[in-house]
Order: sequence, then C-alpha cells, then structure tokens
Amino acid sequence: MIRNVVPLTERELSASFLSPIAYIVATVFVVASGHFFLAETLVPGRESSLRALFDSMAALLVFALPLLTMRVLSEEFAAGTIETLMTAPVTDVEVIVSKFLGVLLFYAALLATTLLHVGLLGYFGGLDTGALLLGYLGMFLLGSMFIAVGVFASALTRYQLLAALIGMGALSLLTFVADQLGRWRGGAWRTVLGALNVLGRFEEFTKGFFDTGAIVYFLSGTAFFLFLAVKVLESRRWR
Repeated sequence: MIRNVVPLTERELSASFLSPIAYIVATVFVVASGHFFLAETLVPGRESSLRALFDSMAALLVFALPLLTMRVLSEEFAAGTIETLMTAPVTDVEVIVSKFLGVLLFYAALLATTLLHVGLLGYFGGLDTGALLLGYLGMFLLGSMFIAVGVFASALTRYQLLAALIGMGALSLLTFVADQLGRWRGGAWRTVLGALNVLGRFEEFTKGFFDTGAIVYFLSGTAFFLFLAVKVLESRRWR
C-alpha cells in the first residue's frame, strides 16, 4: 500500500502547489492569521498565548479547507482522468488516502507559517510550551477532519464549486450550527450536540488540556469521512 500511496501523494501535493485556488487560500490564510495575531494576541495586557489566534483560524478553516479539497476528485471526474486512475493497479483506499495526505501536507505547510507568530510572541512575552504544542496538535487534528470531510464532498460530484459548497455546509453543521443549538437546547439534545460539536472539542486543546476523548473524536471523524469517500468511489466502479 505504501508503495502506491507515496507516488500518488506526491502527485496530489504537486497538484496542490500548482493550483491557483490553493495560492489564493494560502494568501488568505497567511493574511488572516497575521491580522488575528496583531488584533487579538499581540496586544498589551492580553495573555501570552495563541489561543485567540487558534480559535479564529478554526472558524476560517470551515470555509478555507473545502476550497483546497474541492478539486481532488471532482477535477478527476470532470477531466475523465479518474477512469485511468481506477484502471491502474491501485485500490480505492490508496486513491482516497493519497488525496487526503496530499492536501494534509499542504495544510501543514500553511500551519508552519504561523511559527513566525510563535517567535514574535516568545520575543515580546513568555510562552507556555505545553499549551502551545497542544494548540498546534488541535489545529492539525481539526484540519485533518475538515480535509476528510472535503475529500468526501469532492467524491460526490464532478463540479468543484458544488463540492466546496457541500463541504462548507457539512462543516458549518458540525461547528457553528451544533455550537449554537447546543447552547439553546437543553437535556439530552444538549448532550448529543455537545458530543458532535467540533469547535467544543477543539477548545480543549486551545485551553491547554490533553483530552484523549477529543483526540479519539477527531481521529474517528477523519477515518469515518474517508471511509465514506472510499465507498462513494467504489460505487462509481459499478455505474
């Protein structure tokens, strides 16, 4: 499996770096992270942590990551190259995993640009290394799950814009809608929505808590949506 996944991942990563949309998303990500850092973190009297930055960036990723993933399978369907890929000696699992890893590596590169903020924060104030590492762990796990949702959305249609809208809609339900309904609803509904609330799980990391339940949640969510993407791709073989 690794023998096939590595070259396919390299192919997907190269495609990401050649995509104009990816550069637009990268520009927005870098500019937005800089703005949030200057406006919410590098302010006299504020706590010396990146918690506010991570919380703001998490909301931005709901819309940014589906734009990165919208082309991974939709473009293959529209161009007809998916037929060549599906007749090659690779499995559907290998195709989906490589698509996922390619975008995940691109996202990791974007996340690395925020290390500049870490350096500035360390220069002007103290750093809680443990809380900082947990915050980055949360950002990585959050991005992984969002990318998996985006890959699944891209597997559903040949139209890239529609794939982006499906991904944004699904992520909005798991974040903003679940968060607001969880505050409004009580009883059992609040418990259920609280368990599904992605932002609520993510906040455990930004607060500096090592929550194994949250780690399992994000890993399970990532695996679940990748599984759905594989099943959608398998169904196309029989059409």
